[in-house]
Amino acid sequence: MEKLIFEYSRPGRRAHTLPEAPQVNFGVPERRSLRLPEVSEIDVVRHYTRLSRQNYGVDSGFYPLGSCTMKYNPKINEQIAAFEEFAIQNPNTDDWRMVGLLRILYETEKMLCKIFGYAAFTLQPAAGAHGEFTGLLIIRAYHLDRGDTRRVKILVPDAAHGTNPASCTMAGFKQVTIKSMPDGGVDIEDLKKNLDDTVAGFMLTNPNTLGLFEKNIAEISELVHAAGGLLYYDGANANATMGIAKPASMGFDVCHLNLHKTFSTPHGGGGPGSGPVGVTEKLKPYLPVPIVEYDVYVNHYFLEDCLPKSIGKVHSFYGNVGVIIKAWAYMKMQGAAGLKKVSEMAVLNANYIKARLQGVYDIPYDRVCKHEFVISVKEFKKQYGVTAADIAKRLMDYGYHPPTVYFPLIVSECLMIEPTETESKQELDAFCEVMLKIAEEIKTDPELVRSAPHSAIVGRLDEVKAVKEPDLNYFLC
Repeated sequence: MEKLIFEYSRPGRRAHTLPEAPQVNFGVPERRSLRLPEVSEIDVVRHYTRLSRQNYGVDSGFYPLGSCTMKYNPKINEQIAAFEEFAIQNPNTDDWRMVGLLRILYETEKMLCKIFGYAAFTLQPAAGAHGEFTGLLIIRAYHLDRGDTRRVKILVPDAAHGTNPASCTMAGFKQVTIKSMPDGGVDIEDLKKNLDDTVAGFMLTNPNTLGLFEKNIAEISELVHAAGGLLYYDGANANATMGIAKPASMGFDVCHLNLHKTFSTPHGGGGPGSGPVGVTEKLKPYLPVPIVEYDVYVNHYFLEDCLPKSIGKVHSFYGNVGVIIKAWAYMKMQGAAGLKKVSEMAVLNANYIKARLQGVYDIPYDRVCKHEFVISVKEFKKQYGVTAADIAKRLMDYGYHPPTVYFPLIVSECLMIEPTETESKQELDAFCEVMLKIAEEIKTDPELVRSAPHSAIVGRLDEVKAVKEPDLNYFLC
């Protein structure tokens, strides 16, 4: 016999059935005593305290990891997300029993729509790359729904995040690389050469991974749309645009964001993440289901799953709700003026560091940057044999987490530096002084830098062997 599961009764809602679970006898396990080691409380406390001191996080110090926004996040947002009313909520609960949580999801979506200019957002994707994949599935559904089956290519700049081509392949597209100009922008002529009736869309990060705003974005949008394609916004980092520039206004049809970078969730350690996807009005029918809706007549929030053209579910439930709650609290506390100031300070801090390092380090793109910028040390390598990785490891001796190295790939021996808006001028000056000191060490004692780190618990590793022959038991002993 089947059990009938009734949902909130309104037009468009459906009742569906679930079969009863079979009765299974798993037996009674054999009772036996556990052999646990005898460890005193003080030994346990000291062990974990020692491990915490060996670890590095944004609470420990400056974390200038380019392209990732490793900024300080208010602890109150963690506390809000941990409220018992949220933390123990079962995702299978009926709509009417979790109206408060649905209201938060609904308000988060509407705030994101207002900030970035879109008609609707889905909060389901669990990370940035997952958002890319979801956005590309929406682009594919849009073209197929119009009977346009020839569009099988996605254009991707050579400075794009590495997840872009991977997402293209997973979504069933062929990726085509578009060259960059010497000023760091898209090569318009190369773009024109590759635009035809087989192009489904163009993925673009703006500001791009070089930290530069695409000054030709209006022309790019016109060219892509004239060819029948859609424009996809890789919004991995919104730290430089909130309150200043909306991707929808630039002509982007689809956009993913990383709540775990810009909107107050500590980033790193493999998760958790959240990569909401925003769409223009014409793409709303293809959003994943369910979506959170609000019935103004009965003042009720509910989950709607009746979207006939939807690409289906992309997450087991409604997304990483804990991350979404932190983003909701962050946006509520900041307000429109606060979010704009976040962007302004992120841009100011990045340009301040760039100006202080200029003349000592090579800045390959001498333009006003946005939230991040890149430097190249190829001349240091040529003259003194010191690489970007060597400088990154030497920074560890001074108590700093290294910036991103060797990305984007189009810049030789590069370091990508992103200070974020949460660092003070004193911290930025201290970091700049260390970078300048390392530059001097390269000229006077290059071996000191080449053999770094000297003060870390683990010294210079054989990185190739570590990848090919990892000893996963070493730290368990």
